[in-house]
Amino acid sequence: MERKKKTGFARYINLVNLGVFVVVTSVSLPIYWLVISSLKQPVAIGASPPQYIPSPFSFANYQQAFSQYGFSQYFINSMIVTVAATILVLGLGSLAGYGLARLPMRGKTTIMLTLLVISLFPGIAVIPPLYLMMRTIGWLNSYQALIVPYTAFNLPFAIWILRNYFLGLPKEMEETGRIDGASPLRIYWSIILPQALPGLFTAGVFTFTACWTEFLMALTLNNSNSFRTIPVGIALFGTPFNIPYGTIFAASVVAVVPIGILVFVFRKSVVSGLTSGAVKG
Repeated sequence: MERKKKTGFARYINLVNLGVFVVVTSVSLPIYWLVISSLKQPVAIGASPPQYIPSPFSFANYQQAFSQYGFSQYFINSMIVTVAATILVLGLGSLAGYGLARLPMRGKTTIMLTLLVISLFPGIAVIPPLYLMMRTIGWLNSYQALIVPYTAFNLPFAIWILRNYFLGLPKEMEETGRIDGASPLRIYWSIILPQALPGLFTAGVFTFTACWTEFLMALTLNNSNSFRTIPVGIALFGTPFNIPYGTIFAASVVAVVPIGILVFVFRKSVVSGLTSGAVKG
């Protein structure tokens, strides 16, 4: 009987491993094909049969993306907008999350439900009024035209994550600070915030990714080439009669690098923030 249980458990583990292998392979193959296609010469991208390994390797697509299509400007624009919005979201979200988690106030449930509804609201529904508002105040084709909406749309989700993470922190630290005469703001800055770094990293990674890959607002609010971000810039590569697939692949690879580095560097903190704080209510 015991032998049958071990055999059944071993089969279950094998099935799980097989499922993981299938998922990882299905996710990795498009990324692999994107990278190798960016290293091919234009005539080899659509070759039949396809080349699974570029021969020879060519970095001409990367050079063309930066020299001919101005990808460096798009990269700088995306970095400015995304970093600024992420910093604002973390600053405002941590303050709001701490207040909702620890400070006495009425209507906390209503506030959290409102934030949830806002976070689920489709962004396309607010594009027309947002465009009219930005045009009225003269913010079209500017960095703040994207920084402010990105902050507003990503703030509710960040507050949810950070508020739930703050709830998971022990209250003894705050009580010690109050005994020493520290104000709530001092307790938040000196005691709570250093303990909440995994939650901050989790909210930061999600916010950075959402802002970095956003397309519709960037296309609508910034139609000047000087303020276009990476998603819009790549979408406008080439002409209707000439689509530079290799250059698009190369630019896409470069665009993925910051997110990949961010996730790799903070992967442990993100997992810790999701498991120990973000799923608690």
